[in-house]
Amino acid sequence: MNLLLDTHVALWAITDSPKLPPAARTLILSPKSAVWVSVASLWEIAIKHSLGRGDMPVSGQDALRYFRDSGYRLLPVDAEHALTVETLPAHHQDPFDRMLVAQALVEPMRLMTRDPQVARYSDSIIRI
Repeated sequence: MNLLLDTHVALWAITDSPKLPPAARTLILSPKSAVWVSVASLWEIAIKHSLGRGDMPVSGQDALRYFRDSGYRLLPVDAEHALTVETLPAHHQDPFDRMLVAQALVEPMRLMTRDPQVARYSDSIIRI
């Protein structure tokens, strides 16, 4: 399974946070899962960390290193992803989350998120 982690889930996974539910951890660690993190998540981390936001415990540079060390694959943002954002219903206004949804739908991948609004986009989204 191609599993795309949303930004918070990816951060919880690399920091071994207790906020990551055991079922989510099992899916991430499964040898049947190819785990992906979007470049959009790195962008979000870098922006929010540079602004001193408390919900970004690591810098973008550190996050990239941890993602690579964990064996996660990086998903670039391409034109089709960007254009798909325009077609999404207005369930959610966060541009980073909307990009992750678009990427998951285009590729296709299973997006793992904690956000109930993001989960409204598709029944293929895994809400933890």
